[in-house]
Amino acid sequence: MSGKRIYLSSPTMHGEEQAFVKEAFDTNWVAPLGPNVNQFEKELADHVGIGHAAALSAGTAAIHLALRILGIGKGDVVFVPSLTFSATCNPVVYENATPVFIDSEEDTWNMSPQALEKAFEKYPHAKAVIVVHLYGTCARLDEITEICKRHKVTLIEDAAESLGSTYKGKYTGTFGKIGIYSFNGNKIITTSGGGMLVSEDEEITKKATFLATQARDPARHYQHSQIGYNYRMSNVTAGIGRGQLLHLEEHKKLKKAIYAGYREAFQDIEEIRLNPLNPDGDDNCWLTCMTIREGCEVTPDQVMDALEAENIETRPIWKPMHLQPVFEQCDFVTGEGFWSDLPTGQTIKSVSGDIFARGLCLPSDIKNTKEDMEKIIGIVRGVFGR
Repeated sequence: MSGKRIYLSSPTMHGEEQAFVKEAFDTNWVAPLGPNVNQFEKELADHVGIGHAAALSAGTAAIHLALRILGIGKGDVVFVPSLTFSATCNPVVYENATPVFIDSEEDTWNMSPQALEKAFEKYPHAKAVIVVHLYGTCARLDEITEICKRHKVTLIEDAAESLGSTYKGKYTGTFGKIGIYSFNGNKIITTSGGGMLVSEDEEITKKATFLATQARDPARHYQHSQIGYNYRMSNVTAGIGRGQLLHLEEHKKLKKAIYAGYREAFQDIEEIRLNPLNPDGDDNCWLTCMTIREGCEVTPDQVMDALEAENIETRPIWKPMHLQPVFEQCDFVTGEGFWSDLPTGQTIKSVSGDIFARGLCLPSDIKNTKEDMEKIIGIVRGVFGR
């Protein structure tokens, strides 16, 4: 192993973040609430064009509060894409509800509208759908929102990976009744850790803020009529977010350039296919991923090992939730059928499982130099004998 470490997607700081944080220290607003929190909420809501926002400790907290506010509880079914990070579906279990996993479709790698429609055949009384915009690529929102509307089911948008992406000119996170964003350290902008819940309904964000601050009733003494959570974003981290938000579109442009660079570099290698973009969207290209053609002798592990040998970070594609041991009792739906209807030991071939088996995430750090990218590309091409 040699040379500097090239990261998958590390934070990129500028200078405005320090100014906002310094202001918090200078005014002694280091407690959980303060001007940076209020302004970050307003500035992000204004940027994506939605009415209201609540700054929280994580995107996971935002999903959890969304489910709480919608009254999702024991025995309720929530449809969730299988190809996602576990944070999308863990909050369903927090509320003792039942996640049912929906397969992907090949065109965007996101929730398959065909499989979602089929899921309603078996679970007509499902209470919510959580859609994810995987790796920053917009899901097929026209079809999915229409299905939810027809079945009178609430749509929650997990836009943790897609802040800045637009679908037909409208920002992801603003299509559902509730949208969520993440500002984890590897996201397109970061607060070091944090999230945001957004909605056009002010009552929803007010309820989220109330629950996120331990559900303290408006009394002089400490009084609680509901169970609350310590989910509020701090004024210091919100200051980082305000500085980062100023550079969101710049970061998006750089991420898109990385994707375009890989696409050009690998266009002559027919065994490689990059993660698809939505032709109806302007995707933020948070992470550029690739799959290897079925039957090719090269494996994702070989590519990742070759890069790691040169101190270059990669990551496998998210392992689908229906293949996770913790969710082995949950149902999984493809366009063809239901996991639970199969005889013991038999499985369904799935798009999500196939993407996981043949794919990996390529280094997508916007600080990568031209030389860094040439090195990465050269190593990958070498694995394929080019």
